[in-house]
Amino acid sequence: MTDTLRIAVIGAGYWGPNLARNFRASPHWELAAVCDLDLDRAGRLAGPGSGVRVTSSVEALLADDTLDAVAIATPAATHHDIACAALAAGKHVLVEKPLADTSGRGEAMARAAAENSLVLMTDHTYCYTPAVLKIRELIEEGALGDILFIDSVRINLGLIQPDVDVFWDLAPHDLSIIDFVLPGGLRPLSVSAQGADPLGAGKACVGYLTLPLQHGAIAHVHVNWLSPTKIRTMIIGGTKRTLVWDDLNPQQRVSVYDRGVDLQTQSLDGVERRAAAISYRLGDTWSPALSEREALDSMVAEFATSIRERRAPRTDAGSGLRVLEVLEAASRSLAQGAVVTYPIAPHATELHAQLAGELA
Repeated sequence: MTDTLRIAVIGAGYWGPNLARNFRASPHWELAAVCDLDLDRAGRLAGPGSGVRVTSSVEALLADDTLDAVAIATPAATHHDIACAALAAGKHVLVEKPLADTSGRGEAMARAAAENSLVLMTDHTYCYTPAVLKIRELIEEGALGDILFIDSVRINLGLIQPDVDVFWDLAPHDLSIIDFVLPGGLRPLSVSAQGADPLGAGKACVGYLTLPLQHGAIAHVHVNWLSPTKIRTMIIGGTKRTLVWDDLNPQQRVSVYDRGVDLQTQSLDGVERRAAAISYRLGDTWSPALSEREALDSMVAEFATSIRERRAPRTDAGSGLRVLEVLEAASRSLAQGAVVTYPIAPHATELHAQLAGELA
């Protein structure tokens, strides 16, 4: 393996061009090939006279011993077969979200990567934005205190997808962010989903996820294809401070409020205690400085670094699996009209622990 890693992008549709552009521009990578069933589309992405190989055959691509890795940007139903073939061929793998179309297939991919001592990374792009990296840093250093609640809204007048509902289309972004910033990742005690299809599209177009967390905390995610206004906000409340992330406000994406409710422990009883134990804190508001770097640039750099250091990437297969498990639990909750408890099965928890360690 040389200092510059060689990668192929599989899938030249919606997301593939973004990946190809960032791999081409990165000092860590050489874009060696583009693979797509549509050779003309693959050729346009590779660029005339670029020297980037163009092919429609995944099998022929994976036979190239000079390739170090592949980035998969194809429909979710194809992720498992392509990724497992690439891992069997000794290639490190980056997969566009979601990791797979089922958690069972995602687990098979994760096990194949672990057995071959290869990196399997989930492209949870939002986790590499300067704002989300700062949020994770603030939570890690204890600036917010213990997390009490997370309230996330992702709504817009969006394209109704033919194959998935609004939960599978939009919620992976919010779930991956919550998983990234929470110490220990997203491990809800239960999942409750409410959805509506007011247009008669045959799938939920408006949805709400409620996720009780450890120690009495709770997360709530609102997704909507039908809103005439676009909103991308997340509020994270802690025992010390509350953080507000507004992704559509370029001047002040992250704000930290030293405001909240304090519950004092007093040896009083009944009405007297309830009245006396509550106090309100009204302090300063500040906005941390954020770097200006494209999220995908940070993501492809992290992919290269994890390969060189033989470690799990920040958004590894485990994070992809945790998001998949919540999505599947949401689908069950929606279908059954009931709360789904303990969506993370014991065997999956074991696998997550295995994947959290360094590569063998």
